[in-house]
Amino acid sequence: MIRLYGTPPTRAVRAMWLLNELDLPHEVIPVDLHAGEQLTPEFLVLNPAAKLPVLVDGDMVVSESAAIQLYLADKYGDRFPGGGLIPDTAEERGRMYHWLFFLMTEIEAPLWRVALHSFLYAEDEKSDDEIALAKRDGKRMVAVLEQHMAGREFVVGDRVTVADFNAAFTLDWAREEALLDDAPALRAYLDRMYARAKAPVTIAAAMAELDA
Repeated sequence: MIRLYGTPPTRAVRAMWLLNELDLPHEVIPVDLHAGEQLTPEFLVLNPAAKLPVLVDGDMVVSESAAIQLYLADKYGDRFPGGGLIPDTAEERGRMYHWLFFLMTEIEAPLWRVALHSFLYAEDEKSDDEIALAKRDGKRMVAVLEQHMAGREFVVGDRVTVADFNAAFTLDWAREEALLDDAPALRAYLDRMYARAKAPVTIAAAMAELDA
């Protein structure tokens, strides 16, 4: 059985969404970051970077959430109703990769900076100025994606791809930081994606469960 290390509301959600959509039996293994479980010798064998998520599929070990998504879609995409999750042509794959990497580098990166300076760094390392700059940068790139998604149902082509499952989680994170206030097309897209029957919990719902 496939094992996934990491739980909501972390970036493990990206992998969980693909596992759900592909109906792949799997076990989710929580890793307590606050307790330092990512630093145990057993976990460092899986990922020397001590980061989540990590997917173990037989002898195959994959880290980095977008890489896990692409791996699952590539290996198990024929399980998906109506066709695979990776486009058929090189041109469409190129467009998918463009937006997939755009999401990771131009939208997630500022969100991660906000998280670092909001609650992950030590108090003497946090910077309100850095948070403001990161949000400014994130909003600028959200505007680019908003323009692309106007009138579109999916990020690429006329059917759902890996890019959509990456985008949905990333934009949910952006929504939590109020970066979608001026992005009605993205807010509508996000609602459609999380209305899917096999969508995971939103970040807000996962946080509420943790606080309960």
